[in-house]
Amino acid sequence: MTDRLDIVFTSPHPDDIEIGSGGTVAKLVKQGYRVGMFHMTNGEPTPRGTPETRMKEMHAAAEVLRATVVEMLGLPNRVLMDGPESRYALATALRKYRPKILVTMAGRTPSASPDHYQSQLIAEASRFYSQFTKWNDRFGGTEPFRVDHLVYRPTRIAAEIHHWHSQFVVDITDTIEQKIEAIRCYRSQFDEERFAGLEHYVRCGAGSEGGAIGVKYGELYALPRPLGVNDMVSIFGEWQIPPPFKNATKERST
Repeated sequence: MTDRLDIVFTSPHPDDIEIGSGGTVAKLVKQGYRVGMFHMTNGEPTPRGTPETRMKEMHAAAEVLRATVVEMLGLPNRVLMDGPESRYALATALRKYRPKILVTMAGRTPSASPDHYQSQLIAEASRFYSQFTKWNDRFGGTEPFRVDHLVYRPTRIAAEIHHWHSQFVVDITDTIEQKIEAIRCYRSQFDEERFAGLEHYVRCGAGSEGGAIGVKYGELYALPRPLGVNDMVSIFGEWQIPPPFKNATKERST
């Protein structure tokens, strides 16, 4: 199926995926995967933008990250709510593109948009809805499909501290600049002063998450279940321990 994607990232507003997962999107594309970005709403109205402007910025950012597909699902901003119609919209996209993995932002953000948490609930439900049989008329005539894996991108501004079944960090050291460039595409939302503050926030967060695994920049993800492993040794790469410690892999090879 030519339209099939390997992985889909979804969030409520244009710029949420870029801010949260832009480095991972760019890295996956570099690794040869087909990556989709599905924005639930157009993010409007806001004091700073227009629907036409946000649409142009959305496509420009996706081009920077080299995403295979970028779509806006047409759900309403500000009043985004988990419910049947919202679930149908995302599930239809999942049934159309049939990804193995669905990534959604996670966490309740009372100091920011309530759309963030609603998008998490929509994503969780839509993954289940996408496999429903005898209901194709509610999903644009698409056929049922089961998305194997749900992955969370936890937000650092969540109200609660979550204890996840498992976590992992993607090394985005080689794509952090692409991530920053993609965020910069949203000029209607971030003037120079706002962008400077956001860039500082993004780089500091990526530095903290990357440092946890011994790299310069990273993005942390979580799973709603333990991670299944067949080959334990293969999942552990070279550990970038800072001086004065020696790297065990290099020490064994000399």
